[in-house]
Amino acid sequence: MKWDLSVLYNDFDDPRIASDFSRMQELTGQMKAALEGNDSALETLTRYESLSEESRMLSEKLGEFASLTLSTDATNAEAMKLMDRLMKQSVEESLVSSAFARYLKTLGSDALEAAIQESAELKQVAYALRSALKAAEHLPASEIEEWMLNMSLTGAQAFSQLRDKLDATLMVDYRGEKIPLSAARGKAEDPDPTVRLDAYQAELAAYPQVEQAMAACLNAIKGEDLTWIRAENYDSILDKTLFQSGMDRETLEAMWTACREFFPAFRRYLRKKGELLGHKNGLPFYELFAPVSIGDAPARTYTMDEARETLVREMSKFTPEMGAFIDRAFNERWIDMFPHEGKSGGAFCAGVSSCEQSRILTNFTGSMGDVSTLAHELGHAWHNHCMKGLPLSMRDEPMPLAETASIFNETLLAGALRKDAGEAELFTILEAELQNATQVIVDIYSRYLFESAVIEGRKTHTLSVEELKELMLDAQEQSYGDGLDHAYRHPYMWACKSHYYGPGFAFYNFPYAFGLLFGKGVFAQYQEKGAAYVPVYCQLLRSCGSDNVANVAAAVGIDVHSVDFWRSSLRGIEADIDLFVRLADEHLAHTSIKE
Repeated sequence: MKWDLSVLYNDFDDPRIASDFSRMQELTGQMKAALEGNDSALETLTRYESLSEESRMLSEKLGEFASLTLSTDATNAEAMKLMDRLMKQSVEESLVSSAFARYLKTLGSDALEAAIQESAELKQVAYALRSALKAAEHLPASEIEEWMLNMSLTGAQAFSQLRDKLDATLMVDYRGEKIPLSAARGKAEDPDPTVRLDAYQAELAAYPQVEQAMAACLNAIKGEDLTWIRAENYDSILDKTLFQSGMDRETLEAMWTACREFFPAFRRYLRKKGELLGHKNGLPFYELFAPVSIGDAPARTYTMDEARETLVREMSKFTPEMGAFIDRAFNERWIDMFPHEGKSGGAFCAGVSSCEQSRILTNFTGSMGDVSTLAHELGHAWHNHCMKGLPLSMRDEPMPLAETASIFNETLLAGALRKDAGEAELFTILEAELQNATQVIVDIYSRYLFESAVIEGRKTHTLSVEELKELMLDAQEQSYGDGLDHAYRHPYMWACKSHYYGPGFAFYNFPYAFGLLFGKGVFAQYQEKGAAYVPVYCQLLRSCGSDNVANVAAAVGIDVHSVDFWRSSLRGIEADIDLFVRLADEHLAHTSIKE
């Protein structure tokens, strides 16, 4: 099951690539000319938005073809060449975007609002226009911006690409054979505990091959980010990320306050899982994804066809349109399913707006967690589907809201499977949910702490490999606490997670925690209102790029500034932990009696 990219281009010799690239460059020149002309504000804005829409569509189409190819074939030379050309072109596009923001600043808020009111086309993109005006306050000086952007191509951007290549090509010596890093990490879900331990040890033994290069990449990217925020008049990298995310500190602090209150519950789950697996000092890191069961039968696994059938069946109960949509994703090969050499680890969904489709990457091995991951990524695809037909500038949903549909899907799937489940199967479903929630709350918090510490340290010096490992272990201690066995933690989590290496967008972590808890809050509304909520939910997804986080949430009656909202979602997870622990204790007691 490999995805079909021919909806974009046939191959890298496709003449449409050269034609589209040439047209994109032409549009950049036309946008510049529109801003430098003497037309009225209404004419200039309307002309610019029309040209920008076409340019963005072509840029996305070309970029997705290159990046999607590289995500499954990390050393593809033709894809790297196209990506290099696109990165150079992106400098011109960024300069035009900045020129547009400066034009809006010169125009002023009153004149902008007047133009919006005169034009139906501009009303469609009003939020994007107002956001661009606010962004003008954070532009670097025009005389240095071009130099900074060009230097970034051989700086942070290049280091980010290098990191991805190191990750995708690192081979792990596992039991005498070389396997990709993604395959080694996938063995964390194997039912055989010796396989899990051997794979974990082999993974840790492999990182020294790339640790110095990975550390150099991370230092370079965070160092450049610190340079940019000074040029852009941000007080901190976190402030920049919050601005880019359409979110405020009040929301972030309310969420983390609630999460920290519930860490003892998550640690209780981890210790109990460890006990089920025969560990007395908490759960070893390599067992985080281990399958556990309370019946005689092993934890259930799924074939690709079984996963597909399950998702189509259960999502159709929410709305038949979603079931048909998922069927289509399989039929038309939107999904690249299985791990292989040269393929990125993890999972993601990429929108392909030029044909109103999506492409999904997973590293499916058949676990219940993998089925949940597939539901998660198909949720992103459904979100893209709900935004169909909107101008591209209105599909730029803030990162925290981008997880809404994916978490909703996960919760919907788990709830549906619970209904007819016996005790043993219910336990398996609970485990999959809690395993994911622990990653998205506890592990994500460790990533947030780690990245905060790295940025603080990078202000004064280049961090060594040993420092990075210590910071990672300290972050894991603060978040996991005694839930983890201290003898088996993971000092290299900074190397295997690509999220730390995104130039210009740091803290690619807290949006996941936001998404999980917000998605569960939205799902609670669906449970209360039933089928009548389906159109409300789809409209919520469609509106995610049309306002900031707090306002979008308020539109469905959620106050993200309230700690109590976050607590309400976490209480549902805590109730699942209580049920998990009770079922586990009953199983352990029964096993003890039999012995």
